[in-house]
Amino acid sequence: MDKAVLNTLLEISKDLATAKGLRSNLTALLESLGAELGVPRSFVLLYKPETGKLEPIATRGFSAAEFRRLELRVEKSLLQQVFETGTALTVPRITAEPSLDFLENDEDERSLVCVPVSLGDKVMGVLAAELPYRKSADLAGQKDLFALIASMISQLLRVEEIAAGERQKLIEENSHLRSELKEKYEFSHIIGNSSPMRQVYDQVTQVARTNVTVLLRGESGTGKEMIANAIHYNSLRSKKPFIKVNCAALPESLIESELFGYEKGAFTGAHKLKKGRFEMADGGTLFLDEIGDLPPQTQIKLLRVIQEREFERLGGTETIKINVRLVTATNKNLEEAIAAGTFREDLFYRLNVFTIFLPPLRERKSDILLLAEHFVEKYEQEHNKRIRRISTPAIDMLSCYHYPGNVRELENAIERAVLVCDSNVIHGHHLPPTLQTAEVSGTVTSVSLAGAVEAFERDMIQDALKTTGGNVAKAAKMLDSTERILGYKIKKYEIDTIRFRR
Repeated sequence: MDKAVLNTLLEISKDLATAKGLRSNLTALLESLGAELGVPRSFVLLYKPETGKLEPIATRGFSAAEFRRLELRVEKSLLQQVFETGTALTVPRITAEPSLDFLENDEDERSLVCVPVSLGDKVMGVLAAELPYRKSADLAGQKDLFALIASMISQLLRVEEIAAGERQKLIEENSHLRSELKEKYEFSHIIGNSSPMRQVYDQVTQVARTNVTVLLRGESGTGKEMIANAIHYNSLRSKKPFIKVNCAALPESLIESELFGYEKGAFTGAHKLKKGRFEMADGGTLFLDEIGDLPPQTQIKLLRVIQEREFERLGGTETIKINVRLVTATNKNLEEAIAAGTFREDLFYRLNVFTIFLPPLRERKSDILLLAEHFVEKYEQEHNKRIRRISTPAIDMLSCYHYPGNVRELENAIERAVLVCDSNVIHGHHLPPTLQTAEVSGTVTSVSLAGAVEAFERDMIQDALKTTGGNVAKAAKMLDSTERILGYKIKKYEIDTIRFRR
């Protein structure tokens, strides 16, 4: 094998080793054939299942008109025969082959070498090269050389096939995850049917399919992030990114670079360009949680982004235009922050276009049992427990508590109860001490043995009465006691049996 051929194979190997995409790599390969072997024209045809035809994927030396003729005439030419039989062919003189008249030119006579491109037993396409016509040319040797190059193309196609499969898998996984998220944050999956929550649902329905800026207000733990998710995944932007930023969790020195990104060399440690959250959310929704903790300097830049829909990265001069829907949330009193001079009034008015107030859990008491049962179901699966129900005294304790931590605190209480529960029923003593000792819960605050026994006894009796529908005789039998003793204890603990009747 002479030096020119070796150089050609080396250049082709280099070209195929770069990740420029199939079409670009094949075009570079054909350029190497022209430069190293003096091939005036060459092309690669690949079979397209969607059209059922051989189509040119890369060419060299063809004008637009010549490319069009090649595209239209492949099917009835010798090239189609090479593809169908998987057998390489040489044509000493193109002008002598009628089916290849579309390749003829007025400049000089040429020969054609045409070899199949195969993956295993499957022919994927054809590699063809025109060579200057010579009477004594060794076309058999040329055929072997191009067969070797075709095998290199085959490996490229194999890699592309694998990459395409991985891309499709990622697309399907991404689509599946988006569907799961959309389903998870449908309004029907948000727990609560109290009047304050129905009002929230109505407001979310009104605003979700618009591009209006939304401000979510409410105490910590009321579910502001869940509502932000519901707004995005029920909007027209649901297939675009949903980017979240907790403004309180980022140091003041980093928050601008996180939001707006930075250019390489913008500051010490900026070794490469980094996109900010606004840029990442382009076309989708950006959720800024704890917006009340945003530093004053960043508030100025945020105001400009909202007004102009454009910004510059740190250390950069290029203006970047964005299309982002903004949802913000805070548990702070922004009016007081404005009065104190820690929050800009003009920014507040920009954010306060459509405000949704999320009620604290103490104002939606009727939702507590629904939420508790939801969390029981969630954590019994997570911790491999089997919890059948929550006892009546435990429900009373949950309903009477004031929940300074709102839904998040209730969720934590239920998770703890599921973990410590040693039966298939959650009782009052399984709940956290904060609920057990609260005055409003009606539970004893004494840690004496007698008090603890009484609390447990009251709990069991009420649970039995609930099971039997308020039937004292059946409850006594269930507790392996007598009706007289149970009646005495019902009177002692002032238990109202009527409330348990069905």
